[in-house]
Amino acid sequence: MFSNQLFAGQRILVTGGGTGLGRAMAERFLALGGDVAICGRRKAVCDETAAAWRERFPGRRIDTFGVDIRVAQAVEEMVQSLWESGGLTGLVNNAAGNFIAPTESLSPRAFDAIANIVFHGTFYVTQAVGRRWVAEAKEGRWTAASPYRSVMSIITTWVDNGSPYVVPSAMSKAGIDVMTKSLAVEWAKHGVRLNAVGPGEIPTEGMSKRLNPGEEPGARSKARNPMGRPGRMEELQNLAAFLMAPGQCDWLTGQSIMMDGGNALATGGNFYELRDWSDGQWQEARERIEAQNARDRAQR
Repeated sequence: MFSNQLFAGQRILVTGGGTGLGRAMAERFLALGGDVAICGRRKAVCDETAAAWRERFPGRRIDTFGVDIRVAQAVEEMVQSLWESGGLTGLVNNAAGNFIAPTESLSPRAFDAIANIVFHGTFYVTQAVGRRWVAEAKEGRWTAASPYRSVMSIITTWVDNGSPYVVPSAMSKAGIDVMTKSLAVEWAKHGVRLNAVGPGEIPTEGMSKRLNPGEEPGARSKARNPMGRPGRMEELQNLAAFLMAPGQCDWLTGQSIMMDGGNALATGGNFYELRDWSDGQWQEARERIEAQNARDRAQR
């Protein structure tokens, strides 16, 4: 489908790139001849992922960073390090956090745990990278004949219609959707494209255990999705490769593409069905989510 050197000469930063969707997208960029940098709060996880890739993709440059993107100064230091070692041609905003909960039960700390990653963190990384691209264009190091630099952000189908029980995420992802549209206009003259993708359910450990605790991964999509299945990782990989590759469709910018098998069109694509949960079911879900959080913290 794609040339195996499609990303030759490209270097892409993928936030949250050590696991899940981020790992899968970064792996596809490597397989198609690109170099990548990945970051996450658990640097050991990023390093382990990078070690496996170096065996599979000899000669490709792979950089890892242990960074909490909620901290603007930490983001700035990471991006400055990337520029000192050659800069970037692309950015994938993938790092996120989410969990289901009745909104009235949320503490300010719980709200901030999501909003600080998804809303603030995504902006910090996008601005730090974009500011440098804009400066390069103003210095004449980008012209209209050059490949565009690209940003792709992972959002959700909920940005169109909201979603109960994941309000901090829905609010934050809506902000990223608007950021994508706004900066696509503002930065186009500087050679920067921005698009977003709202994947439906593509089962990963983090997603399944915080949004569908206690359920078989993919079970909800098998029951409700018009296509009768969850998404496949290679489907997201293919879309990400198309959006991020230079010269494939440079006129495409400011767009949010929903890839969910028609689920949002058919069902609203949110967690409305949880309205029937009892207090006991919510407590059980909370305990499962907190147990997963504790396991993640122990690995940092």
